[in-house]
Amino acid sequence: MMTRRLLIDGKLVEAGRTFATLNPATGEVLGHAPDATPADAEAAVAAARRAFDTTGWATDRALRVRCLEQLHQALNEHKEELRELTIAEVGATRTSTHANQLETPFGIVRYYAGLLPDHPMTEHLPDVEVRGKTHRRWIEKEAAGVVSAIVAYNYPTQLALGKLAPALAAGCTVVLKGAPDTPLITLALGELIADHTDIPPGVVNVLSSSGPAVGEVLTTHPDVDLITFTGSTATGRRIMAAASGTVKRVFLELGGKSAMVVLDDADTATAAMFSAFSVCAHAGQGCAISTRMVVPRRQHDAIVDQVAAMMRQITIGDPASPETYMGPLISERQRDKVDGMVKRAVASGAVLVTGGKKVNPGFFYTPTLLAGVDSDSEIAQQEVFGPVLAVIPHDGDDDAVRIANNSVYGLSGVVMSNDEERAIAVARRIRSGTFSINGGNFSGPDAPFGGCKQSGTGREMGVAGLEEFLERKTFAAVSA
Repeated sequence: MMTRRLLIDGKLVEAGRTFATLNPATGEVLGHAPDATPADAEAAVAAARRAFDTTGWATDRALRVRCLEQLHQALNEHKEELRELTIAEVGATRTSTHANQLETPFGIVRYYAGLLPDHPMTEHLPDVEVRGKTHRRWIEKEAAGVVSAIVAYNYPTQLALGKLAPALAAGCTVVLKGAPDTPLITLALGELIADHTDIPPGVVNVLSSSGPAVGEVLTTHPDVDLITFTGSTATGRRIMAAASGTVKRVFLELGGKSAMVVLDDADTATAAMFSAFSVCAHAGQGCAISTRMVVPRRQHDAIVDQVAAMMRQITIGDPASPETYMGPLISERQRDKVDGMVKRAVASGAVLVTGGKKVNPGFFYTPTLLAGVDSDSEIAQQEVFGPVLAVIPHDGDDDAVRIANNSVYGLSGVVMSNDEERAIAVARRIRSGTFSINGGNFSGPDAPFGGCKQSGTGREMGVAGLEEFLERKTFAAVSA
């Protein structure tokens, strides 16, 4: 059994109560996390406010660089402990912990430590003449203030570091709240910060809780200046509404229903392999995964057969095994949701080609392929967050673009074609924050990530990610 502690005002503290976290591969209790109360959240916000208002954190760029470098070193030194915890609590496969589930996000911290020293915080504007006097004008960038950072369960380390690193680089102070399904790995980050960095007390606070009360404090508290949230669109809407009472800045990275558009000149075997394996990455629990495959109508059946053959090759099982490609869903609740959506899709006319089954023990669900899907149906419109691919036929490029845009979401997408310029032209017509051409990998600490429409507001990563946590102050001085 594992236990962790909250980080509040530089101290690792116990909570008055705990809640259980499960190993999704077995369904058994893995450990217990402190169940923070609204009073704990109030204390964390107060500590962050004090650290921002009364210390030199926001103005000492050299200190911030040093602390980010220390955090990067601590993450690398403790990566094996973090790896085993990620496999056990998140259900992430061992292979994925060498990539986006764990080690790749360490590079986010290194990126912002390297970006910060030379990032311009002052912008000069042309002088103006007013009544015979010269007015010198300039813009200074400064930290936005106290940040509430709330992360989802699917990639907890990447999401936490994607918020912490740029916020700290900008000079903000942070209250980070982990997801109820994966609290231990987020709390472990707090312990590394407390034990292995010079980050001053109150600059970073880390909480876990089983219910919504702590989140309500973090989204409505008058001393919080900015909210950054990753999770469902439904929750994002509630957070945006809650923040309106104090007119906070809100940065939201929300759901997706991304489309892979296969054009009639594409290599269908490559498209089938890409779709099958990407939709099963982390059991489909990724907001940017292309869960709609939009294919030429005359090639629909042949492509479906190719995807099905690929899906049947995917290894499911113990995420600790290096041979496993797909692990479990996070919880029985999530598995029931996925299974319910698949059953309703079949009842509505979609064809279940393969999958659609629960596998016990744990919360496994077989890779699932649905063919002949109506682009207006629930399974084509709503985020599933499971290993489920919906294949939709199209009647040419214009129709494919129409189908891809037929969504409230706009997070990511893929276009497959042997003509790269044609693929890029199609991609430019689809409203989305990121796009892959023929499987190109756009992700990286230097590449802005985020969506449009109801996939969110703002961007993580890159210079744009740092700018999310900065305010601009315009100055003018009259020359003597």
